[in-house]
Amino acid sequence: MNTREVMGISPVIPVVVVDDASDAVPLARALHEGGVDVIELTLRSEAALAAIEAIATEVPEIVIGAGTVLTRRDAEKSIDAGARFLVSPGAPTDLLDAAHGWSIPWLPGVSTATEAMNVSNAGHTELKFFPASTSGGAAALGALSGPLPHLTFCPTGGISTGNATDYLRLPNVACVGGSWLTPRNLLQAKEWAAVSELARAAAGLRSSV
Repeated sequence: MNTREVMGISPVIPVVVVDDASDAVPLARALHEGGVDVIELTLRSEAALAAIEAIATEVPEIVIGAGTVLTRRDAEKSIDAGARFLVSPGAPTDLLDAAHGWSIPWLPGVSTATEAMNVSNAGHTELKFFPASTSGGAAALGALSGPLPHLTFCPTGGISTGNATDYLRLPNVACVGGSWLTPRNLLQAKEWAAVSELARAAAGLRSSV
């Protein structure tokens, strides 16, 4: 599976923080039940790697990725845990160099035209636009499609049900990333049916564009 194929699984990639690894499998199953078969599980908690491993092992129908990959070691540990793709908020030189040796797709983050050009020159044409809402939003991202038509983006950061379609309408956007599908209060309360409903609504966004 390549990066573009990952971006095509769902119009929304849930950006998830799991504090308790025991929640990972029921969460993944709830998203699958709602029609969302991809997860970016961020390395922002001590439970993250165990959660990635649990989903990779027990819910193979979900394409599980690791987010907030900041270092080569983060990438290596995520791959060992079973991650099938990696996502970073930026694209420092050391990660650009290391990515050539990774066996799975990587979605590097950019927020400016210069960053996008540098990452493109390193061989990456599918990028994360982050933080989207404070980097000019849909208008800024749409403007990049003129001079950089070969690049495809997944905007993340400040995306919600209220503005997701503004991004999804853009010719250079394949999907968006959002945390609204898996809010912490629902995870802590183990409200899996509610997560499935949010996923169902997100999965239908493409048809409303």
